[in-house]
Amino acid sequence: MSNLQAPFRYDYVGSFLRPAKLKKARADYEAGAITAAQLKEVEDACITELVAKQKAAGYHVITDGEFCRATWHLDFMWGFEGIGHSKTENGLPFHDEAAKIDDTYLTGKLSVGNHPFVEHFKFVKALEDENTVAKQTIPAPAQFLEQLVMPMNLASTRKFYPDDEELIADIVKGYKKVIADLYTAGCRNIQLDDCTWGCFVDPKANLFFDADDDRLEVLQKQFLTINNLAIEGKPDDLVINTHICRGNFHSTWACSGGYDKIAPLVFGQENVNAYYLEFDDERSGSFESLKEVSGDKKVVLGLITTKSPKLEDKQVVIDRIHEAAQYIPLDRLYLSPQCGFASCEIGNKLTEEEQWAKLALVKEIAQQVWG
Repeated sequence: MSNLQAPFRYDYVGSFLRPAKLKKARADYEAGAITAAQLKEVEDACITELVAKQKAAGYHVITDGEFCRATWHLDFMWGFEGIGHSKTENGLPFHDEAAKIDDTYLTGKLSVGNHPFVEHFKFVKALEDENTVAKQTIPAPAQFLEQLVMPMNLASTRKFYPDDEELIADIVKGYKKVIADLYTAGCRNIQLDDCTWGCFVDPKANLFFDADDDRLEVLQKQFLTINNLAIEGKPDDLVINTHICRGNFHSTWACSGGYDKIAPLVFGQENVNAYYLEFDDERSGSFESLKEVSGDKKVVLGLITTKSPKLEDKQVVIDRIHEAAQYIPLDRLYLSPQCGFASCEIGNKLTEEEQWAKLALVKEIAQQVWG
């Protein structure tokens, strides 16, 4: 078993652009033209090829690129009993277009058996070598909770959970089982992907949650609590990090706002090892909020955008790293793209070649800054 632990000086969030043959296979499966076994065969081949490219690029972390998923978060929810989904009519409002991802909601009480993501992890785990370690990305418990308490879903949620206390308890129970199963499968690096905080810092936060400021404060504390409860009591050698962003769909975004409003709560009190943070444009605000990062926790600066194929100016990125180091020591800083390249299978608006050029730039800058 590899003893490597994320984050690494040059790192990435997790998802990659789906190759054309994988997109075709998924479409064929949806149309009934191929079987689930035939789809898995294509998925496995594409993941094997992806991991080989990750290794060739010199990265120490390997993932399946989220190739077995339609979305970064909903597929995880669909692995629970009591969750239903259907094709959306309206989608979620992003800045430039609606994100056409399935409506996802409660159909009963929550529970989980053998979650499919555990088998996904085992496949990648088998591809580790002495220089690489497999990372499993899953949506944060707060993200799961948010999906069920947002205005669009609250009525159906209340049919099964009259209050949030029991709902939170069942989500936590499910996460603890999945995390334990991943650990048994050899996983030592888990990343909790979390867009909830991006919603809270947006000027339209009250509208998003249909809540006044007092209710928003209650929700923030609930979201912090559910994240901490889910990872409470984890094994000492299991590293759990989190990635925070403001939406990433087809090169567009959902929310804006700096981290300042939520920094004391999230950076100060969330019990994770590291934060992967979006800092690729002005929507993310300044680095000053990093002074709230407590203890010896690490920060992975998402300074390279996955939303555009244009390569960043290397010196500008280096200067920004040193600017961030005014608030947190340089030896606790790391570098990555701000998000995945394909949070949903549609992917962002760049080519696979441009994707790898972005990662080459991340590595080059990190080696220049940290050696």
